[in-house]
Amino acid sequence: MLDANRSGTAPASPPALAPAAPGAAAALPRAGFAVRCTRLLLSPYARLSLLVALLAGGAAGVLVCEPQRLLTHGWPPQLGGAAAALVFAAAYGLCTVVFVPRPLLNLAAGAMFGSQVGLATALAGTVLGAGVAFGLGRALGQDALRPLLRGRWLKAADGQLSRHGLRSMLALRLFPGVPFWAANYCASVSRMGWLPFLLATALGSIPNTAAYAVAGARASTPTSPAFLIAMACIAVPALVGTVVAWRKRHRLRAG
Repeated sequence: MLDANRSGTAPASPPALAPAAPGAAAALPRAGFAVRCTRLLLSPYARLSLLVALLAGGAAGVLVCEPQRLLTHGWPPQLGGAAAALVFAAAYGLCTVVFVPRPLLNLAAGAMFGSQVGLATALAGTVLGAGVAFGLGRALGQDALRPLLRGRWLKAADGQLSRHGLRSMLALRLFPGVPFWAANYCASVSRMGWLPFLLATALGSIPNTAAYAVAGARASTPTSPAFLIAMACIAVPALVGTVVAWRKRHRLRAG
């Protein structure tokens, strides 16, 4: 091959680079900023903050709207039959998500729909509310709260709910001293599955819900046997739960 200088031909110059587009250099920092903002918004603590804000907003909405006025001023006349039961079940579920006590809702269900329909409506609202709370806690709070499970009792409770979800949640639902919302959000932080959680909620809530629904339906006749039996079914488990909790606490202090 002849040398390029001897042959008189100039060496080929490298191809010139195309000039960068005017906005390309500025787009890179903007893209990086968008990625950082997205990561921040999807971070565990940002999602936990969103959960707290949603629950606080829901609780404030309940205080402002005062849904208990439906019991004193009457149910909307255009709603009746199955439609009324469905609307009440949906409202029941949303109210339990934002910490409204279930006993009040169960009494209202019995007073408005009678014992049988009231029980079915209250159970539907119970499962709906538990599922919504479990889903919110699982999606928005689990990643931020699981690293905080460092204490011995917290780890033990998490292990029970994660490994023995059905029977553990069933016991929590049957035990009257555990708030409904607390059991929902504690279960969402654990590794319990959806099916055991919902099944245990439905089965474990039947006795207490039935007692309150019957009491609400027979509230106008407080001396009737059905009302007295319902009140006994409410009072006896509550008393037993209080005694068990007191004895456990006493043993822990003594130990």
